[in-house]
Amino acid sequence: MPLPHAVNIVEVGPRDGLQNEPGSIDTDVKLELIRRLVEAGLRQVEATAFVSPRWVPQMADHTQVMAGLPSRPGIRFPVLTPNLKGFENAVAAGAREVAVFAAASESFSRNNINCSIAESLERFEPILVQAREREIPVRGYLSCTLGCPYEGDIAPEAVARVARRLHDMGCHQISLGDTVGTGTPLKARRMVEAVAEQVPLANLAAHFHDTYGQALANLFAVLELGIATVDSSVGGLGGCPYARGASGNVATEEVVYMLQGMGIETGVDLRALVDTVHWIHQQLGRPVQSRVARAMAG
Repeated sequence: MPLPHAVNIVEVGPRDGLQNEPGSIDTDVKLELIRRLVEAGLRQVEATAFVSPRWVPQMADHTQVMAGLPSRPGIRFPVLTPNLKGFENAVAAGAREVAVFAAASESFSRNNINCSIAESLERFEPILVQAREREIPVRGYLSCTLGCPYEGDIAPEAVARVARRLHDMGCHQISLGDTVGTGTPLKARRMVEAVAEQVPLANLAAHFHDTYGQALANLFAVLELGIATVDSSVGGLGGCPYARGASGNVATEEVVYMLQGMGIETGVDLRALVDTVHWIHQQLGRPVQSRVARAMAG
């Protein structure tokens, strides 16, 4: 298949990125980051997560974040809601799009959310029911699609089974996550091919971490199959607290640089995005790791 002429980027930095930061981050900094990302042309920015502050203290200000989001037509601010209580709180705070997450690995599911894959899917059923009643779209995240810190390789067929279940439950899109970043291009391609036999390609997204420096190569491999939605994090922020050594998501600016270099539209102003990378790293008090951001600064 030819490469897509345009790719939709789902920016996950304000949630998936910042939730792994060790220090406290002011709500105003989060809101300024979101504002800058929107100004740079990103149209889908994951804003926060309605999770227990006991387990994810960085997302404790989710209600305040929702109240301060910029009001722009056409901009989407999905939030993570792992259970019904989180969903109800998110809707009360004004959320108009939510996400749930499952794993393709039984061991990861039990270590991450203390239940089996089947039990996690059962928890999502009431969320999907209420979301349909309110006409709120639900996205499904699927972790460990290219490897697990406990089980190693994950069979593509196992990924496809869970992806099909999420799709049948009503998730409008399934984001396929290489949570520990161990995937390589042929593995990524075979995984997506297996999932596409159960879920239409148009309903799939790629969410690849860059632990071993393979994320861009993996993305290119699945773009060739027809994937046209990519999750990424500004500056490569993020990681996985349950996967030892797992670095952050692929950096948004590196994805944009690659796509623009291939003539694929993203709608993103790369210079404004790189300025945002340097700004947020100054706020966090640590050096920029993104190669594109460093090169363009030089």
